[in-house]
Amino acid sequence: MNQYIPPKVWTWNKPNGGEFASINRPIAGPTHDKELPVGKHPLQLYSLATPNGQKVTIMLEELLALGHKGAEYDAWLIKIGDGDQFGSGFVEVNPNSKIPALMDRSEPKPVRVFESGSILTYLAEKFGEFLPTERAARAETFSWLFWQMGSAPYLGGGFGHFYAYAPEKIEYAIDRFAMETKRQMDVLDRRLAESEYLAGPDYTIADMAVWPWYGGLAKGRSYNDAHQFLSVHEYKNVQRWADAIDARPAVKRGRMVNRMSGDPAFQLRERHDASDFETKTQDKLQAAE
Repeated sequence: MNQYIPPKVWTWNKPNGGEFASINRPIAGPTHDKELPVGKHPLQLYSLATPNGQKVTIMLEELLALGHKGAEYDAWLIKIGDGDQFGSGFVEVNPNSKIPALMDRSEPKPVRVFESGSILTYLAEKFGEFLPTERAARAETFSWLFWQMGSAPYLGGGFGHFYAYAPEKIEYAIDRFAMETKRQMDVLDRRLAESEYLAGPDYTIADMAVWPWYGGLAKGRSYNDAHQFLSVHEYKNVQRWADAIDARPAVKRGRMVNRMSGDPAFQLRERHDASDFETKTQDKLQAAE
């Protein structure tokens, strides 16, 4: 194999990113004009059911399950493989062109919120749920929330990319990020050996942030056979925690929203009303065609 020698100055002269090469670029800003749709509810979500997208739909469904009618929302599908995130309307909501992005139109002046951890915090504070008010418990919640924000790129953009998506298998890269992913799983396993949930005895936005990434890996939903490659069955406390969150009805609903893959019965590509879970999943739409 020819050794790569970096040039003095890097230039963008060829596609890069394997499966995602068509949407990777070294500049920000919109690529085309496209306004975002606006539905009937105060909260307008523009997203896709990646782990980061699932965090927010799970939070919204949990809030609705507690009776917060103000948490009703429209969830619009953003097809990141098609470059929807580079439309002018989306970039106005999130200049970083990443899902999820939220507009809260219940305020006198609409509020944009981007980055999944920021959206979870915003909703928790708006509705007074899933974020403790006691100082130490609040700090513990934020510590694990920000742990996820800093750690998951090593799991997704690191391990997941080189193991499942890169155009060639690079032993050094896979070994490097497999080691880090297993270290992170051990961090979680040790914490969950002493605590029912990440921030303590109560389910919080920290769990909602971490679960789609690490719970998904634990349950074999991520990066093909990565669960076997990484022996995730060994992390018994993570498995217990992942199963407990998996069983929550709001989590089951949240995982369905903006989903484009898997069983059509569990794909609700757009969500505009609670009844959509019963009438507008992809299997029912296909049957009606």
